[in-house]
Amino acid sequence: MSNSDELLVDIAAMVESEHSNQMSLTVVVPGAVITGRLAPMDLWFERVSEVLHTSQHLKPFAALFSPPAAGAPARPTHLHLHRARILQGDFGLPHTGGMYRIAIEDVSSWTVGDLSYSDA
Repeated sequence: MSNSDELLVDIAAMVESEHSNQMSLTVVVPGAVITGRLAPMDLWFERVSEVLHTSQHLKPFAALFSPPAAGAPARPTHLHLHRARILQGDFGLPHTGGMYRIAIEDVSSWTVGDLSYSDA
């Protein structure tokens, strides 16, 4: 979107201010549908840093994911999803969920809730 959806920005800002990671969201971005839970930026950066620290080869990159000193921006510009999956056909990748950072301006549509498939 060339103009960010203000309601989506407000939802992201509320997640930041409440420091909550319970809001499930599904977004459509160019080439993908991604579903997961919104996380506050600082928490998301912390979790990515932890994962990188456990890897012998990726450990040097962990420092890049230190939360910014100033904290979250006044108006979020990105969505930080954890336990997120790219929906592909009848399953999500990765199966266990991952960490995704998405520019709000790239979201063409969205819905509240985590989309999933069942075998029923």
